[in-house]
Amino acid sequence: MAALILQVDGLTVSFDGFKAVDGLNFYVEQDELRCVIGPNGAGKTTLLDMICGKTKPTAGTVKFKNLELTEMIEFQITRAGVGRKFQNPSVYEDLTVAENLEISWPKKRSVFGSLFFRPDAAVVGKVQGVASQIFLREQLSTKAGLLSHGQKQWLEIGMLLMQDPELLLLDEPVAGMSAREREQTAELLNGITKGRSVVVIEHDMAFVRMIAHKVTVLHQGKLLAEGSMDDVQADPRVIETYLGH
Repeated sequence: MAALILQVDGLTVSFDGFKAVDGLNFYVEQDELRCVIGPNGAGKTTLLDMICGKTKPTAGTVKFKNLELTEMIEFQITRAGVGRKFQNPSVYEDLTVAENLEISWPKKRSVFGSLFFRPDAAVVGKVQGVASQIFLREQLSTKAGLLSHGQKQWLEIGMLLMQDPELLLLDEPVAGMSAREREQTAELLNGITKGRSVVVIEHDMAFVRMIAHKVTVLHQGKLLAEGSMDDVQADPRVIETYLGH
């Protein structure tokens, strides 16, 4: 068994008495690509919110390597090596693809300062390498606002890759993409797990099958099932509560 990079134990959060996540145990190995599925309201996004520090749990622990994330705030968690992408792409539309990637370099600068920044060879090499990974090498001089929805999703993933996170959290990365873009995104995600772990929330079961090493199914804030895609698709509880609908 590979070493664990993320250990979630007894994680619970309540909103006005409603337990959005209820005593959840969740473990991710190094270099693993994990998909989290389940019906709306199952607690999937709330789980990511607690891992990245956006939401504080009512009870439980979240350990990333040897760090207790519940005792840290968002920017500390990011600096420790956890990257988070939300469902809707968030890029600087008036800047080029290259400039978006450059300002994501760990030696952070302001957006204004990036306009006068002359990247050194290390930054240029990193930008070109990441742009190739995200299929945007030919669009480096294109303003982000002119990209397709799918390309903006890739660019935001690239902005996270510029920071070399060891754990990447992605919320519905292929929502709104074409079939070809979904295939390319699967290729992208399968490629970036060398040296990092990726947790993906997704509803597209065909996409999940293309990428998942293991699938976790949540229902009403609790773990319903876990295993390979074939295992969870054959589980009567999963069929009844999620896939059957």
